[in-house]
Amino acid sequence: MASETVKKILQAEAEADRLTTEARKKADEITNEAQRQATIAVQKKLAEAKSETDKIRQNNAQILKEYEKKAQKNCAEELDKLKITAEKNSAKAVSAVIDRFFN
Repeated sequence: MASETVKKILQAEAEADRLTTEARKKADEITNEAQRQATIAVQKKLAEAKSETDKIRQNNAQILKEYEKKAQKNCAEELDKLKITAEKNSAKAVSAVIDRFFN
């Protein structure tokens, strides 16, 4: 009778060890799957962030091109105005130099 009890205790311990091993294995599987999914989620978020950053950079590059065109146009217009003013005043400047030189 005692040997029967010892046998049942040993069987119960063996079953407990088996269940513990299965539980650890299942926990490891769950942890590994969670890590895999987290890695995929992080990679996806990084890809989305890179895509958004690229869009912002492209938009900023376009804005910069437009600004450069406007600035160049404004500079050309101002230069043209200065040239016209200089041409209008060149005769006066030549007369003023000649008058000072000869008078």
